[in-house]
Amino acid sequence: MSSYVLAISGASALQLGERTLQTLLNNNKNISLILSKGAYKVFLSERRLNIPIDPIRQESFWRERLNSTKGKLICYKWDDMAAIISSGSHKTKGMLIVPCSMGTVGRVASGFSLDLIERCADVHLKEGRPLIIVPREMPWNLIHLRNLTSLAEAGAKIAPPIPAWYTNPCTLDDMIDFLVMKILDTLGENNVDNKRWEGSIK
Repeated sequence: MSSYVLAISGASALQLGERTLQTLLNNNKNISLILSKGAYKVFLSERRLNIPIDPIRQESFWRERLNSTKGKLICYKWDDMAAIISSGSHKTKGMLIVPCSMGTVGRVASGFSLDLIERCADVHLKEGRPLIIVPREMPWNLIHLRNLTSLAEAGAKIAPPIPAWYTNPCTLDDMIDFLVMKILDTLGENNVDNKRWEGSIK
């Protein structure tokens, strides 16, 4: 069965990638997960999480941390360029990079693949499959804007994690849930369980 490729790069706001993974698994989706080399360092620095690099141990780590037995999860190492998901012959439903560093944006935009994340993104563009980029940086300089424009012109969808206040969020988790819902809406997975805004209170 086709899976979604979920990549987490070494940008700040890794909570978005973690909650995206949890939401997709809880909705019984099949996930191929890649953490960039930098993501391990950022998880340790910002979240105090020492994530196993070994794919089998990492799958167990996420299952326990997210308390989820649903869906299917396969983890890949960032430099496993022979992974099945690196081939366009392997069918997937789409790919998300959440969050996406501007370094990753630049390399994907130029077709320069140094790791499995960038190779998979290139495959999704060349095969015309959904590719969702969630860039985490501000302000954007002209190089950032041009790279993001190149990706949009090539078929990617750009979904910057911009919060909204019309939902009256009370906690950071409320804001994260809203952003993940919007990210998955962009992917076409608009039936996730996250609470939606239903209009102003009368």
